[in-house]
Amino acid sequence: MAGLVSGDTETQSSGDSKRGGLITFPFMIVTLLGISVTSYGWVLNLIVFLIEEFNIKSIAAAQISNIVNGCLSILPVVTAIITDSFFGNIPVISTAFISLLGIVLLTLIASFNKLIPQPCETGSILCESPSKLQLWILYSALALVTVGTAGTRVSLASAGANQYEKHKHKDSFFTWYFLTVNAGAIVSATAIVYTQDNASWKLGFGLCAAANLISFIVFLSGKRFYNHEKPMGSPFKTLIRVLVASLVKRKDVVSSKEEDYHRVLGRESKNFTAIPSNSFRFLNRAALRTEEDLNQKDGSVINMWRLCSVEEVEDFKSILRLVPLWLAILFLGTSIGVQASLMVLQALVTDRRLGSHFEVPAGSLQVVVLIFSCVFLVLNKWTIFPMYKKLTHKEMTPLQQVGIGQVLNILSMAVSAIVEAKRLKTVESEDLMSVLWLIPPLVIVGIGDAFHYLANAVVFYGEFPESLKNTATSVTSVAMGISFYLSTALIDLIQKNTVWLPDDINQGRVDNVYWVLVIGGVLNFGYFLVCSWFYTYTKFQDDNGQGQDVKDVTT
Repeated sequence: MAGLVSGDTETQSSGDSKRGGLITFPFMIVTLLGISVTSYGWVLNLIVFLIEEFNIKSIAAAQISNIVNGCLSILPVVTAIITDSFFGNIPVISTAFISLLGIVLLTLIASFNKLIPQPCETGSILCESPSKLQLWILYSALALVTVGTAGTRVSLASAGANQYEKHKHKDSFFTWYFLTVNAGAIVSATAIVYTQDNASWKLGFGLCAAANLISFIVFLSGKRFYNHEKPMGSPFKTLIRVLVASLVKRKDVVSSKEEDYHRVLGRESKNFTAIPSNSFRFLNRAALRTEEDLNQKDGSVINMWRLCSVEEVEDFKSILRLVPLWLAILFLGTSIGVQASLMVLQALVTDRRLGSHFEVPAGSLQVVVLIFSCVFLVLNKWTIFPMYKKLTHKEMTPLQQVGIGQVLNILSMAVSAIVEAKRLKTVESEDLMSVLWLIPPLVIVGIGDAFHYLANAVVFYGEFPESLKNTATSVTSVAMGISFYLSTALIDLIQKNTVWLPDDINQGRVDNVYWVLVIGGVLNFGYFLVCSWFYTYTKFQDDNGQGQDVKDVTT
């Protein structure tokens, strides 16, 4: 394991020198692998399950899938807040049994005919709709498995990184984290989805339940080795205090003298500043000392809602600086969500035969994205980025990597539009296009994922305050979750106002939808370039762990 296996084996020193470090790696990774197999095993083929087993129309199934994917991405921030404020990572990850209950319930739904409507041919107007009870049970299962997954997958990212002290080891763990998530997704998109389509849904969901159970047992087995970081209380209270104090002192004049500001004595900070920075100067008033703020006898703070420390003000500013970059993720995720849904529908109306005995499951197409994402995660870390450093004599910054990912995503949407236009011509000639034509755009989006997913995680984890590390690892996921909702809204908007997305996409113009995404992607990339040009890292470090204060230039 590069970065972790090479060199010294480090341990955490928070109370017990035997806790943390490399010994925790196999437990974390195996747990993550099992959780990934479980979560992707049911969600990748959810559209097909809803169409074939619950007789739900294709576009409606795609929208339900987007809503579920949105919840999978948004709920982790709730978990992160709870984790940072009250419980810590390890107890929260231990709630993986909730997802186990959900996947067991899905297995039961697939096992008993009374829990699903009577089967019928896809597209038939005589299909029986699911009853309210059947839908209630289905949504209950989806809710349980979604909540359970949200409570573990993102927390594992923070928990794993927190086992190490050195920056390069944390970065290496994030690389292995994304590789493992994608590896689990590949297993699901191939073996699990194939089992669901060709053997039975009961067996497919049952395999997911087995993976969930094994991961839960493995995680509990390693608890004695983990570094259990104690929650620091609600960090959001501190952020609110900064805002309140700055508003209360809104009429005070901002000073440029060091002695006029309140600091926490004895607090060690890697990014210590004697006075607040010039950005968001309005907030500097929160740390401005006045006669009303301090006890004249012992110097203690009289009212914590009137006076904050310089460190607390700078923590709040570090979050505000990241908001524009976070917004740039939204449209990127929206285009990915729309493409993922429409690709399944496109695959269902293509020739999916490979040879005389094998048919590609429509839900397995996303495995292409995952495979190329894994390949380029490895190539980036051990080939492309070192070559870039050798040629330019400097590190490729995380935001430069995000910019490359955005460009590749735009290219993928353009290729998708061209491929769909070609597919529509084959419909007219009644000669179905091979499903293999859908692979090139998925290859490109997979390569793009390798650049922007990991880089965004590194940016937010590295730049967020220490007390918000779990929240930091979830904010990218939240952006993607909102993006899935936006993709659902975009599909609904297009369906209501155009003829591009009928239930039978052979009669529509999906290629026009992709061109809309291309235009939006170009505009979003321009916005991202402006944001990244003005953004200055506060904690960016090179491979040797040396801090740098660099202005990001992605062009």
